[in-house]
Amino acid sequence: MLLPALVFIAGLLLLYFGAEWLVAGSSRLALGFGVRPLVIGMTVVAFATSMPEMLVSLAAAFRDSADLAAGNIVGSNIANIGLILGCAALLHPLAVTSATLKRELPFLLGISLFFGLLCFDGTLGAVDGLVQLLLLAGFLGYCLRDTRRQRRIETCGEVRDELAASRGRDLVLVVVGIVGLAIGAEMMVRSAVIMARQFGISELVIGISVVAVGTSLPELAASVVSAWKGEMEISIGNVIGSNIFNLLFVLGLCPVIRPLAIDPELVRVQLPIMLGFTLLLWGLSLGGRIGRRKGVLLLVCYALFISFLFWS
Repeated sequence: MLLPALVFIAGLLLLYFGAEWLVAGSSRLALGFGVRPLVIGMTVVAFATSMPEMLVSLAAAFRDSADLAAGNIVGSNIANIGLILGCAALLHPLAVTSATLKRELPFLLGISLFFGLLCFDGTLGAVDGLVQLLLLAGFLGYCLRDTRRQRRIETCGEVRDELAASRGRDLVLVVVGIVGLAIGAEMMVRSAVIMARQFGISELVIGISVVAVGTSLPELAASVVSAWKGEMEISIGNVIGSNIFNLLFVLGLCPVIRPLAIDPELVRVQLPIMLGFTLLLWGLSLGGRIGRRKGVLLLVCYALFISFLFWS
């Protein structure tokens, strides 16, 4: 028991420092290149923190465990909104820009609805996956165009030179942070599973709590550290971008490799709940701010979701 506990603590520390380095490096790179922090959060940070979901879902697809591949993504997207943004908002109120309200959030809602439609026939095939990957390419193209449009940023020459000189160091921080997040999350999930089994906790409870939340640990660490450091755009951009990557990249790539059978219960229960959380996020963002009360509401809704899973 002592060794798993020590590994869990080491993983937690690695997760924290990985998030710290990733957020620090990416925010400075965004400023130096004149890119909106939100765009960095939706691309670099979101892609990095979506790696656990991708690895779990790809492994499940190769093992013909379609329920795990799709259920992991749907559960992770719910956790990203309810648990992660809820925690981040408790630490620091999150500002939501008008551009996010008009473009990024409607896009997330649209692809969530589209994904639900693709699942209605009970399978995700190669064509479905290719369509989603094309949508992802369009999303990344939009981010690139937005980056070029926002390239000119008001910084004095001295600050600009300092940021340019530190780009190499910041890039190293981003890479090291990504590796730290991946290793730290793996250490925490594996040690938590071992400890849970030693305490006699059922496989169902382990799956719902450890695996589902475990694959979202990088998003949680990155978003909470971003909120703590006042980088609110990276925090909310990470969640929006991670949910987009989960649906379009992870569940776009997996069906191309091997078609996924979709459980009717996922279509009937979990997908509507995921859509409900996405709508809730959009509704809470309409005021341009997600404060602590809204953060509590998100956490309560997530707790009710977990309770519903246990009850059902």
